[in-house]
Amino acid sequence: MIDSWIGEISGSPWTYVIVLVIAALDAVIPFVPSEATVIAASVLAADGKLELPLVMSAAAAGAVAGDNLSYLIGRTLGHRIKGRFFRGPKAQDRLRWASGQLSRRGGYLIVVSRFLPGGRTVVTLSAGLTRMPWNRFLRFDLLAGCLWAAYASLLGYVGGRAFESELKGIFLGLGLALAVTACIEIGRLILRQRRQRRDAAV
Repeated sequence: MIDSWIGEISGSPWTYVIVLVIAALDAVIPFVPSEATVIAASVLAADGKLELPLVMSAAAAGAVAGDNLSYLIGRTLGHRIKGRFFRGPKAQDRLRWASGQLSRRGGYLIVVSRFLPGGRTVVTLSAGLTRMPWNRFLRFDLLAGCLWAAYASLLGYVGGRAFESELKGIFLGLGLALAVTACIEIGRLILRQRRQRRDAAV
């Protein structure tokens, strides 16, 4: 099934548009497989069927566009989102916490969350909801989108170069992506536990 799908998109210039659209949708709909799409397209680039710089550019453009759409949704529909999901005292406390975190470590959160499926949606939506200045958001989001696009594209390209089989290259790229995501999550948990112990000791 994957082989036939690759065969359908490999010779088409529309593949770049597909990469861009899926990367954009993933920022708003967390279940869209943007990494898998970018990795698959990059495996094809390793086989000479697509151009890696164009795959990377399409992925970055889509990621930034989608993140900004999520930010815009949070900013323009913030009052409705607050009214529906942040009514109680605990919810209000969480919202204040998110605002404080974005104020202190907003750039770090925007960059790191781009590598966490689902996390990117929460952070970008919260950035708009808490009215983080758009020019500040955009600066860090451009960095995040470019880094993410380069990371996913190079994983696919390395996987494609490592195997003659495109399917094996895709699986290698996806495996590496999952390993990187797991390492980031573990690192975040360790840092959070250290902060909690430090705060408890004060």
